[in-house]
Amino acid sequence: MDFARKLKPHHLKLMVKISETAKLQFAADSIGMSQPAASRTLAEIETDIGAPLFIRSPKGMYPTPIGEAFVRHAQSILSGFETLESEVEGLGRGEMGEVKVGSVTGPAIRCLVPAILEIKKASPDIETTIEVGPSTEMVRRLEQAHFDFIIARLPHDYDSRAFHILPARSEVVSLLVRDTHPLAQESQVSLDDLSCYDWTIQERGSPIRSAIEEAFATNGTKIPSHITNTSSLVVMLGLLERSNTIAPLAEEVANMLTGPATGANLCTLNLDRKIMVSPYFVIMERGKQLSRAAERLLDAVLSRF
Repeated sequence: MDFARKLKPHHLKLMVKISETAKLQFAADSIGMSQPAASRTLAEIETDIGAPLFIRSPKGMYPTPIGEAFVRHAQSILSGFETLESEVEGLGRGEMGEVKVGSVTGPAIRCLVPAILEIKKASPDIETTIEVGPSTEMVRRLEQAHFDFIIARLPHDYDSRAFHILPARSEVVSLLVRDTHPLAQESQVSLDDLSCYDWTIQERGSPIRSAIEEAFATNGTKIPSHITNTSSLVVMLGLLERSNTIAPLAEEVANMLTGPATGANLCTLNLDRKIMVSPYFVIMERGKQLSRAAERLLDAVLSRF
């Protein structure tokens, strides 16, 4: 049978309405079709199928077993059309769809999380995927089309002309310790006070590690020698809980960890200077057309820079 190829949405609507109303006239009126046209359409479909779809009686029209199967599938198809229409409209308005973003840790907390909450409050059907990692990994995955955009630093071995780069923001480093640390209650702490303590820090070459080393070198202070290298926040928190180690983190992350919601019994040292990290950027593939949902999230992120 090839009758299905001849069917149009208004044919399906007519069959469903006949089943619902049991009257050809009512069904025709409900979809804006004349009764003769509806009668002709029904007859043509039944001829193509080779069997009646409805039993005609003085009390109305009732589907045959074949008619019941036809109506059931027609309802499913029409429901799919409605879902398709709604989804297309929602995607066009940016009210639904999937957005994938990569970020280094600081701006993920400062910009990305509040932006997502803002967007999800207005459009809960938008699905967001957020990955946090070092800039080199984020840029590599951006090149592989894994992300719509990233918030990261552009590594030196990448050509900035290959990307669309939006305004930058610098990060401040905070020094995190447990609240019973010997320096926790000091009103002012210098770099000279810190060399003798253990440090838990990201691997050599990371932006925060470089900023710390530069600060010590500029101050003429010995760089701490007792260092545990880790990029794991969980490991870092475990060491902070059990020792007097010092952990440098982006200010936004440190503020979150010392807030009342975590109950982590941590605090930041009152350092006598600011330690700045090189700025991060919003980076996209040059020429990439973002979906409306991704554009909305990007706008919300940029408003927090």
